[in-house]
Formats: sequence, C-alpha cells, structure tokens
Amino acid sequence: MNRLLPLALVVLVLVGAAAPGAPTAQTSGPPASAPARSTDGVVAATLDNGLRVLLLEDHRSPVASFQVWYRVGSRNERRGATGIAHLLEHMMFRGTPRYGPRMFARLVEENGGRDNAFTSQDVTSYFTNIAADRLDLVIELEADRMMNALLDPKVIDAEREVVIEERRTRTEDDPGGALGEEVSALAFRAHPYGQPIIGWMVDLTRITAEEIREFYRTYYVPNNALVVAVGDFDAAATLAKIRAAFGRLPRRPAPPAVTAVEPLQNGERRVVVTRPAQLPIVYIGYPVPNQESADAPALEVLSVVLSGGRSSRLYRNLVEKQLALEAGGDYSYFSLDPNLFWFWATPLPGQTPEAMEAALLAEMERLRNEPVTDEELARARNQIEASFVFQEDSVHRRASLLARFELLGGYALKDAYLDRIRAVTAADLTQVARTYFPAERKNVGVLIPRR
Repeated sequence: MNRLLPLALVVLVLVGAAAPGAPTAQTSGPPASAPARSTDGVVAATLDNGLRVLLLEDHRSPVASFQVWYRVGSRNERRGATGIAHLLEHMMFRGTPRYGPRMFARLVEENGGRDNAFTSQDVTSYFTNIAADRLDLVIELEADRMMNALLDPKVIDAEREVVIEERRTRTEDDPGGALGEEVSALAFRAHPYGQPIIGWMVDLTRITAEEIREFYRTYYVPNNALVVAVGDFDAAATLAKIRAAFGRLPRRPAPPAVTAVEPLQNGERRVVVTRPAQLPIVYIGYPVPNQESADAPALEVLSVVLSGGRSSRLYRNLVEKQLALEAGGDYSYFSLDPNLFWFWATPLPGQTPEAMEAALLAEMERLRNEPVTDEELARARNQIEASFVFQEDSVHRRASLLARFELLGGYALKDAYLDRIRAVTAADLTQVARTYFPAERKNVGVLIPRR
C-alpha cells in the first residue's frame, strides 16, 4: 500500500504541491490512428513514435491533471553512477532553449496551477494540476522538455550541490533514512533496488554532465514515456493536441532492459549502525514477489492487518502496550520487480532494540501459526477498498492510478484490483506468512544511538 516508505522509495522535487506517485514496464496499445475508449471511459492511444496516451474525462470540476511518466528510475542506473535519475529530474526544471531556467514552474504558477515531480526505483514522473482551460500550455511545456532540456554543465554542478545537501538531510543526518539505506543494500546483492534513489554520495560528487546527457538521450524518449490526463476536457480534442505537440518528437532506440534477478537468500543478514540519534530503530525486511504473483493480494492485505492504522496489530501490540513509539510495515504492491516486505519499530525510552526485534518477530510467528480473525480480515479489506475508492475523488489520483496500472501491464488491471483483494482469505494470509517470512530470509537492521 506504500503508506510509509522507510527507504525513501520516492524522492520528490518540490516545485509546487506534493502528491503521491510510482512504477514501470513497457506496454502496447492500439495504433495511433485508432484510439480506443474503454467501458470506464478511458481513451487510450499509442502514437506513431511510441508515446502511450491515456485520457479520462472528469467534468465534476473545471480542473485537470496532466502527467508524464518515464519508465526509468534508480533501477536503471549502473553501479558507479547512482543518483542520475533523480539529478536529471532536478535538471528538467532548469530550462530549455524556448523556456528559460525555472520558467516551467513560473508559467504554471502564473496560470494558477501547481506542478511537481518524483523519482522512484522504477519511474520518474512529472505532473501538473491546473485549470482545464490552461491545459494547452502544459502540453506544450512537457513536450518541449521531453526533448530539449538544456543540461548546462554549470547548472548541473549547482543542482548537484542541492542534491548532495538533500542527501545529507534525508539520509546521512536522518537515522531512519540511514538505517533503511543500509538494510536495502544488505538485502539486494545483485538487483539495483539495493542502490539508493538519491544516489551514493561518492557517485553524486563524480557524475559528469555527459553521463547525465547520455541518460537523458537514452530514457527521455517518447517510446519510453506515458502521458496521462484526467479532467474537464474533451478527450478527442485533447488527444489531437497531444498528437500535435508530442507526435513530432522522434522515436529513439528502446532503452536497455533491466535483466538483473536477485538470487534466493539462503541465510539471515544483519547490519548494526551506530550514529547520533535519540532512540534505537529496528528494521526487518523479507524478500517478497511483486504484483505479478498470485500471492500479491494476500501480501497487500497482510500489510494492512499489521500496520493499517490504530486498529492494526503492530499499533495495538507494540505502541498501545508502550513498547514502541511507532511501528509499521509496508508491501510495495506497485513495485516493478520483486522487492521487500518491511517491518520497523522505534522502541520507547527504556526498551532495548533486542526486545523490539523480538517483539516484531513474535508478530511474524503469530501470523505463521494463528489465522487472522474474520474481523481483522474484513477491516483490512475494507480499508484497502475505501482508500482505493476515495482516490477517485481527485483528478490527480485518478490519473496516477491509471498510470500505475498501465505501467504494470495495462490500465485495465485497475478494474481487477479490488476483486483480487476481496478474494483474499485468512488461510491465504497464513500461507504467505509461512512462505515469505522464514527466519533464514530476514534482513535485520538495528540503529544504536550514539550521543
């Protein structure tokens, strides 16, 4: 559910309003000459240059959300050049020959809109929420920077310092961020999910302007991008405008595929980090499959049983019983590749990290040996469904959901999501707990405060 991401699995550039996000995987669609309208009103088309477009009319209010998702994130970076995807995200706001530095955000703001961007392990996304009658401006701005970002070396060096400071603040000076980074690097030995999205400091200081330009030329191409818009517009007319603005951009060679597969973990892995902090922290991560697995819906429900609010097991058994200041868990349903199922807790003063780890593992053992109650199962399924349905109230979130499912294999997967969740049984939860949470598969990180 991605309620809380302990590893900073999404890195935001704050140029306007913050908003949710995330994933990747090339999808096919109808030919450019034949846009298709689904039963739920989505107009889908693939332009001749490979750009995938999804449009959904929503006339409840005179606003629109326009989003461009690139199928590239930290998983596409090579060792020794981590952080490029996120640094390039920053540079996309630094101008083109037609629109100078910072003009994108300035023009959007002058027209009453708000824009933002994020980089994740799997995707980089740019989005603008604006009055629907100003959508033409956003279409032109996004089409321009897809191909014409300046990427001036001096500006890159200036933005590099911004990102380095961001890394210091969010990771090196943040105990939880630092510990999460260490556990992720511990858990992934072959797959690039072990690399931090923001990049290792040694790479950030070394990356060259030419490497960033080459990354941009490789991945910021129409046949590696998805445009999604939801709002108060005519879909056919908007598609024609998108075709006129983006259709002139040339198709480029398909970016290289990520072929790394994480080997099976055959033993417990553990890291202890000592740094200035007020309280200890304990993270435990288990390798789990992504949404392609038949077990994904059960893992999604299980994450809510464990950490979905004040009625969840971790809150009731750790926080309410005054063992932990906070505790949680997370399953990344929208992860493109198999990822980690996370548990974490911060002990209250007087509680030891050893006791906190034991308490977390006791919850895992309980899941393996005792079925969840009918009440817990119903509550978790209802929470997921309510959260999913409430997202339909926002044009931004409606667009993001369409993009997420499209990047996983097709936006129509969205229609099957709730049915998969509703079909989960208590026996399914016991089965996935026994399958994916054995002792020999855990990755443990413990932060010990240093005063």
